Amino acid sequence: MPILTAEKLIIALKKLSDYMVNPDLEFKNLIWRAQNSNAWFTKDEVERALNALHKMLNQQDLETWFKDITINKTPKKVGLILAGNIPLVGFHDILSVLSTGNIALIKLSSSDDKLLPALLAQLIIIEPELADYIIYVDRLKDFDAVIATGSNNTSRYFDFYFGKVPNIIRKNRNSVAVLSGQETPSEIASLGHDIFDYFGLGCRNVSKLFIPEDYNIKNLFEPIEHFKEIINHFKYNNNYDYNKSIYLVNMAEHYDNGFLLLKEDPGMSSPLAVLYYERYKNIEDVAAKLQAEEENIQCVVSNVPFELKTDVLGFGESQIPKLWDYADNVNTIDFLSSI
Repeated sequence: MPILTAEKLIIALKKLSDYMVNPDLEFKNLIWRAQNSNAWFTKDEVERALNALHKMLNQQDLETWFKDITINKTPKKVGLILAGNIPLVGFHDILSVLSTGNIALIKLSSSDDKLLPALLAQLIIIEPELADYIIYVDRLKDFDAVIATGSNNTSRYFDFYFGKVPNIIRKNRNSVAVLSGQETPSEIASLGHDIFDYFGLGCRNVSKLFIPEDYNIKNLFEPIEHFKEIINHFKYNNNYDYNKSIYLVNMAEHYDNGFLLLKEDPGMSSPLAVLYYERYKNIEDVAAKLQAEEENIQCVVSNVPFELKTDVLGFGESQIPKLWDYADNVNTIDFLSSI
């Protein structure tokens, strides 16, 4: 097999980054057709994912990232069981495997089995030597390590099947936002992206809000009004109507702005089209709760300077991760370098 070099990979990935925001007609047509296979993959959301990856794969960050990567001269086979909750969500795992000189055995999600292969095909056109490092499989076998992403339920099966090899097994996680009460309308408007991008289906989407005890909900609803068009998506609307009817039948107290339900709840994982909130007296109490829940939280969005292992991001930044923003705070590169 050809031995990959950091220089070749950086050049190839930068060219792919440019392609993501200026694709050929065939890929543009694929973007348009994506929602025929998965209704959540609208043109806007697919382009959102491509733009996020384009920003991730900038020259400076690629060079910084590769400085700490040792490329394996004897490639290992790494099985990847990918998620499909948002467009191209498995790309970073594939990128990490390739960037360490290993072979990606890719088990695609049925929810995202067209966009990702098409993008990787373009990467192979850019750098043909990568063809030997990208293999699609229906069932994993003959692997040296596994990275599997699924739900809390599927993680038990992953533990059983892959527990004897080096592995990263990811479970359900959610993201939260903490408001100090001093946010500007512009910051709250940016928070809307953390809530609504990809219809709220990603683990980096905010599903829980911590607000001061005297916080006026109107300060949240008015700045996010420009996201109201989300209700016109039939699947999102179905979830909104269903959860609204449940709350009305059960006489559960909640706020409703016509496209988002806000319900006071101690839980971290809210249903789609619902945002849980919890009022607090002292910010120290919130910090203690976040520390206790770190294993269930993907990232925290806030202008409060918390000291956490979990990433604390600015408003509107949760869906624009950097190369080194690893899922579940597990450094994938370190893992792949150790197998």
